[in-house]
Amino acid sequence: MDNLILGFDVALSLHNLAYCFIGVLLGTFIGVLPGVGALAAVSMLLPITFHLDPTAGLIMLGGVYYGSEYGGSTSSILLNLPGTASNAVTCLDGYPMAKNGRAGVALFMTTVASFVGGCIGIVILIVLTPTVVSFALAFGPAEFVSAMILGLIAAATIGQGSPLKGLAMVALGMLLALIGVDENSGAVRYDFGSLYLYEGLHLVVVAMGLFGVSEVISSILTDRDKNASAWVSFRSMMPTRKEIKVSIMPMLRGTAVGSIFGPLPGTGPTVASFLSYALEKRVARDPSRFGKGAIEGICSPEASNNAAVQTAFIPTLALGIPGSATMAIMLGALMIHGITPGPRLITEHSDLFWGVVASFWIGNLFLMLLNIPLIGVWVSLLRIPYSLLYPAILTLICIGVYSIRYSAFDIVMVAALGVLGYLMRLARFEPAPLLIGFILGPMIEQNFRRAMLIFGGDFMPFIQRPISGLLLGVAVLLILMISYSNLRSVIRSVTAQTRRAR
Repeated sequence: MDNLILGFDVALSLHNLAYCFIGVLLGTFIGVLPGVGALAAVSMLLPITFHLDPTAGLIMLGGVYYGSEYGGSTSSILLNLPGTASNAVTCLDGYPMAKNGRAGVALFMTTVASFVGGCIGIVILIVLTPTVVSFALAFGPAEFVSAMILGLIAAATIGQGSPLKGLAMVALGMLLALIGVDENSGAVRYDFGSLYLYEGLHLVVVAMGLFGVSEVISSILTDRDKNASAWVSFRSMMPTRKEIKVSIMPMLRGTAVGSIFGPLPGTGPTVASFLSYALEKRVARDPSRFGKGAIEGICSPEASNNAAVQTAFIPTLALGIPGSATMAIMLGALMIHGITPGPRLITEHSDLFWGVVASFWIGNLFLMLLNIPLIGVWVSLLRIPYSLLYPAILTLICIGVYSIRYSAFDIVMVAALGVLGYLMRLARFEPAPLLIGFILGPMIEQNFRRAMLIFGGDFMPFIQRPISGLLLGVAVLLILMISYSNLRSVIRSVTAQTRRAR
């Protein structure tokens, strides 16, 4: 309770309250716009936090993150266009409800479900993080290296898409992180004779290029002739008693699923929302209702993705290991301010940690109060032609990138990485593992060097130390699972081709 009192004392200052409100407002605004998403939003707004103190900066970015998850359901329900990836499953039942004249009820219940999931997720964050930290204090450089290796492999294998492609993206991200002057030896790596690359690639440049610019390119090439539904009145938002009753358990089940998968690297709100929807469909008495406007089909995923967003902060703050690509940017924001995330964060920067946690409660309350009266405004925003929106988005990206190092070369790199990110999408290479590799690569290198100095160049302690050996063993099991899965798919395809030939 003393820690929470300290947190609310920090979060309720006018300075931090203002940035919490700005964060959730901008997050909701960007979440409503299809084709941008939380990751691009956090990437675009990251440069603003450079001019803030670390607590206010993290409070604002956190508000943008969970605010975009709130706002993403609006376009899913009204236009059948998910504002964020985790809101895609909301389209399945939200859009049919809108076509049946129940758009107001769908929007209201997603707001309530998001609030419930977010609040319970915060409680779990408060309870579990100190426990995780007490366990993590036993970590040395070897344990951190093993944990980060496990995180990289999990990020590549648990998420969507081919695990081998995910591992390739992780490796590419680590290679991009090596560009520039090595802090220990002073050697210049992968500069290709260009002085502009001596300082390496900045996190914001990589994030904005791969996610911000690539999202804009993808959105420009997407058909956007759909129009938003008519104005939604407050009376049309009120659900019936039966709808409220059948929504309670799906919200709680969705929250449980999101709280489990939120902290896991590579899963996050997207995987959690799809799994919670699958769970609801399995436990439903009449599964045929799903996809035709079942209210459980929107309440469970929305509660799940918001719980996952809150609990994703557990490994990021307690261990310094991002649970998702967006968390990787949060991690980078702390490091830019000179704060090292990990077990000592709570003790050395207790005001920051508990202030950020308390701000989550305030931010979710802001979102509850904002979303319901402003639904009409968000509907109006969806009517703005995308031909007017994307130039403004690109302008903001260029301003944000240039303000970091005042380098026009960084803008060129953002454009190049944006094209690369779009081509990766076409080839079904997910950019999120690349970003996680870019963040964790230098941290693995630093801790590996420390371990080598401590152990005198001996690799055996990585296996002999219990925690390190266990983490590496799990990583090896994941790799074996990948190999076995790919081998089975190859055997099946060869067998099928042989049968056709016969």
